[in-house]
Amino acid sequence: MNLRILEPFRIFEEKSGVRRIVAETNDGSYGFLPHRRDCVTAIKPGILVYESDGEGEMFVAVDEGILVKTGVDVSVSVRRAVAGKDLSQLRELVVREFLTLNAQEQGARSAMAKLETGFLRRFANFRHE
Repeated sequence: MNLRILEPFRIFEEKSGVRRIVAETNDGSYGFLPHRRDCVTAIKPGILVYESDGEGEMFVAVDEGILVKTGVDVSVSVRRAVAGKDLSQLRELVVREFLTLNAQEQGARSAMAKLETGFLRRFANFRHE
């Protein structure tokens, strides 16, 4: 199979010769093989596992997203991804990357909420004048 893992602003990884893929969905863990049916499924944050001819088994920590399988092509589109061959190393990367980004995201959301609230107050005052 051909595997493409996409983040919002870049192609995270492209692999050919992938023998199998396992992803976590809202309905449980699913395996994808080359000659299985085509499908589209939402994936939840977790570990995506794939096995390729050259590298063996690889692990990719992914945020929520969507997986599309058409023929031998599998595209996974997620907000964030971090790859590794060793699960303990991957865990450290996830803690460092995902949790830091979540804190930054919450700060950005809070700032945006304050800006929106201020704008709405000014707009409401403007309409009453």
